[in-house]
Amino acid sequence: MPRLVDHEVRRREITDATRRVIVAGGLDAVTFQTVAAEAELSVRLVQYYFGTKREFLLATHRSVIQDAGARFAQRMSGLPPGAGPREFIRAVLTELLPLDDRRRGEAIVLGAFNTAAIAGRGISAEETLAAPRALVTIVAEQLRRGGSPDSAEPNAELILAAVGGLAQGMLPGHYTAQSAVALVDHLLDLILGAPGN
Repeated sequence: MPRLVDHEVRRREITDATRRVIVAGGLDAVTFQTVAAEAELSVRLVQYYFGTKREFLLATHRSVIQDAGARFAQRMSGLPPGAGPREFIRAVLTELLPLDDRRRGEAIVLGAFNTAAIAGRGISAEETLAAPRALVTIVAEQLRRGGSPDSAEPNAELILAAVGGLAQGMLPGHYTAQSAVALVDHLLDLILGAPGN
């Protein structure tokens, strides 16, 4: 009797393989052949699930964003009931930093997509901006909650731009995990005031 295949599981195997190919060699290394080899599947099967390279690249980008979103939700649910804006924003920002192998891989993949969008190589910025825009909205909402309604949007943009730079700077070792987290805390002190003030 033939084995039933869970199509979502198979798609996930392919997008996970695509991530590994990107981490190892960038977007230029992604082909049907390299992804199929990494996933230990036939090229024909990868083509069956994703008809074009662009389709599995965008599906891979979505899978990274979905994984990060699930982590954010888990981290937020773990905050104490009375957590204030600072704790909430800090939790979001530290989840964006490549503090473990999984997040490091995600940062490399997202960086590769950003580079492709900048260079105009098949992926547009519009196709990858939904998550950053959502993060700005989330952080701005917490800043308003913390008492800075007039400057919430520009400060949220500034915070996320800074943390994006920290994340990219951690990849080649310019920042350590400890120094990056310390800089996140310093940034929050500048914008929200030091804790207890």
